[in-house]
Amino acid sequence: MLLVLDVGNTNTVLGVYKNDEIVARWRLTTERDRTIDEYGILCRNLFTLAKLDPTEITAIAISSVVPTLNFTLYKMAVNYFGLEPLFVEPAKNAGIKIYYDTPQAVGADRVVNAVAAFHKYGGPCIVVDFGTATTFDAISPIGDYLGGVITPGIQISSEALFLRASRLPRVQIRHPEKVVGTSTIMSIQSGLYFGYIGLVDGILKRMIDELGPQKTVIATGGLAPLIGKGSEIIQIIDDDLLLEGLKLIYERNKEK
Repeated sequence: MLLVLDVGNTNTVLGVYKNDEIVARWRLTTERDRTIDEYGILCRNLFTLAKLDPTEITAIAISSVVPTLNFTLYKMAVNYFGLEPLFVEPAKNAGIKIYYDTPQAVGADRVVNAVAAFHKYGGPCIVVDFGTATTFDAISPIGDYLGGVITPGIQISSEALFLRASRLPRVQIRHPEKVVGTSTIMSIQSGLYFGYIGLVDGILKRMIDELGPQKTVIATGGLAPLIGKGSEIIQIIDDDLLLEGLKLIYERNKEK
């Protein structure tokens, strides 16, 4: 079995593949201060709850945008699974041509998404990943990574509003029943939700104007179901895109 981990600034997503089937997936809070043993015990506990045998893991692949955790996760893999993990390095082992001024500066998660999107849906396509930041990534008709857009995520926008406006409360991000709110909370929720959909569709329209018609526009990430369903342009919501991309990159490197 293959264990894949995507380490983001807010969440860490784990998945287990048995052959081509994903048999378990988890979304955890990314904790930068966890020790090697804490991560190892946590993984073991998750396996126990899912009734999986950790000794059946034969390989581990990791994408990370939190460099301070890389050594911890490396040692966790070695100490608790007896395996050296494959870390995705976009400019070296992702198997995709990157048209970025500094290819190694692209977030590993963005390239992993691109690999999976092209494999599953073909190109040209755009991936919108709703994470701590919301990223928009363009993939060419032949699967090259062309670049993209980075904007603050909706959670960051919500938190900034709470921190900078003393009389405005924290609110749950949700789809309001109507645009015009009749309370402060409803008004904030409306502004966050409909405003963010306007941002997403506005950027996508400009990307399509620049790049030409796209075969597919895919949304992924924790808030993809909420925001993606309100978009006029997003066509597919794929929760497992990153995990599948990690599996593909591992398989490509295994064959070398």
